[in-house]
Amino acid sequence: MKNVIIIGGGPAGLTAAYELLKDGDSEYKVTVLEESETLGGISRTVRYHGNRMDIGGHRFFSKDDTIMKWWSDLMAVQGKPAYDDKVLGREKPLSKNGPDPQKEDNVMLVRDRVSRIYYKKSFFDYPVSMNFNTIKNMGPGTTVRAGMSYLKSTVSRLPEDNLENFYINRFGRVLYSMFFEGYTEKLWGRHPREISADWGSQRVKGLSIKAIIKDMVIRFFGVKNNANAETSLIEQFWYPKYGPGQLWELVGSKVRENGGEILFQHTVKKINTENGRVTSVICDTPDGEKEIKGDIFISSMAVKDLVVGMDNADSDVRQIAEGLPYRDFVTIGLLVKKLELKNQTNKRTLANIVPDCWIYVQDKGVKLGRIQIFNNWSPYMVKKPEDTVWIGLEYFCDEGDDFWNMTDEECIKFAVKELRKMGIIKKGVCLDAHREKVKKAYPAYFDTYKDFDKVVDFLNKYDNLFCVGRNGQHRYNNMDHSMLTAMHAVSAIRTGNISRKSIWDVNTEKEYHESK
Repeated sequence: MKNVIIIGGGPAGLTAAYELLKDGDSEYKVTVLEESETLGGISRTVRYHGNRMDIGGHRFFSKDDTIMKWWSDLMAVQGKPAYDDKVLGREKPLSKNGPDPQKEDNVMLVRDRVSRIYYKKSFFDYPVSMNFNTIKNMGPGTTVRAGMSYLKSTVSRLPEDNLENFYINRFGRVLYSMFFEGYTEKLWGRHPREISADWGSQRVKGLSIKAIIKDMVIRFFGVKNNANAETSLIEQFWYPKYGPGQLWELVGSKVRENGGEILFQHTVKKINTENGRVTSVICDTPDGEKEIKGDIFISSMAVKDLVVGMDNADSDVRQIAEGLPYRDFVTIGLLVKKLELKNQTNKRTLANIVPDCWIYVQDKGVKLGRIQIFNNWSPYMVKKPEDTVWIGLEYFCDEGDDFWNMTDEECIKFAVKELRKMGIIKKGVCLDAHREKVKKAYPAYFDTYKDFDKVVDFLNKYDNLFCVGRNGQHRYNNMDHSMLTAMHAVSAIRTGNISRKSIWDVNTEKEYHESK
């Protein structure tokens, strides 16, 4: 029996554990080492006073059929959402044969994708679309300038050696300055010209004005669906009844049922190697330091910490790894009586709130980056969805900076003050609040990242080490991409394939998963 040690209990690590054990294969003994007390990583769900918080928002959608089937095999999919006044917006099954979310727990709800930009107290579609509302909010003068700027970008292409040029080539300088420049700097703490265009290639992919116009034409002729849509323009997605953590807790229980072991509060600090192989890891645990030996190691821990913890990393690689940057994350759950934002759409919602899942805050006068409205992700996330609005306020920062070091009370007061400044809430409507801090939420694409290939080459020399997931590859992957890296790793382990190419190639090609 081969002893497989998996570092990290997030989507990548749990997917790898599940895939190794799902067929009852006795060839592998699987142990998952998780440094926290919960499963799911940044896809976990936090419970607080009867309400639930999603850390950053996670849409369950992929253009890879394997991933969609993987999710649907674990949780029943509800069908198209239908509202019934008698149940105050709680979903009903599409047919008698469909799962009823009011009676069953392991259900994926089908959600309408609504995300908008809040800019100068007006709503714009996200991604930006060229419709009447956009033109009205921009004004005729700005609209003309934006159009001319985009036409110029089509004939005078800039070298895509940074993220700023990447955006300008696709949207023109005017739209870039309105809808991308400030938010990107707010997210990363760096101006887009300092960030590698790789981030845009992996996150934005084929999105551009041309793609938006194509999407509008497809929509007009009534032939649009998620299969032919650019990923950023999908119309619907799945979402677990009680948030993404519900699914990963379910996967964890399946791993245990199939013989796997999950050890919480096990923080890997050192990686021992010998003759081109990893032999063991040293963990800090509640019972003190512990050495855990294995035959195969799958790592989703931050590459920075992995390399620094290796006993024989050469100085050049160690220096690159130590310099890899991350952006940290703070989210504040705020329970309020009501929002001052009016629902001026044709979408029905509980308590007449706006229908958005996310609201992107482009206002440069506030630090707030995004607002999640948990009622719209799933009413089951909210203790009293008919009477209260449960929102998540997302802030991007660096571990140890002034914002990170605020007390919970200071941070919550700061956030409430910003919401009042923006006119989103009034004084005295806040009922409860909770703060969560997340380290290394976003691998960043600047500083020593330009030399990251050297780190990859170094790690690939260890024939029993597989790096998977967002932090395991220092790549801003979506959840489905992180899962795919784990699936490729498991395939390589089963077949004895020593190449890591298919694992590292996930989410790197420009056209990856953009069409069937």
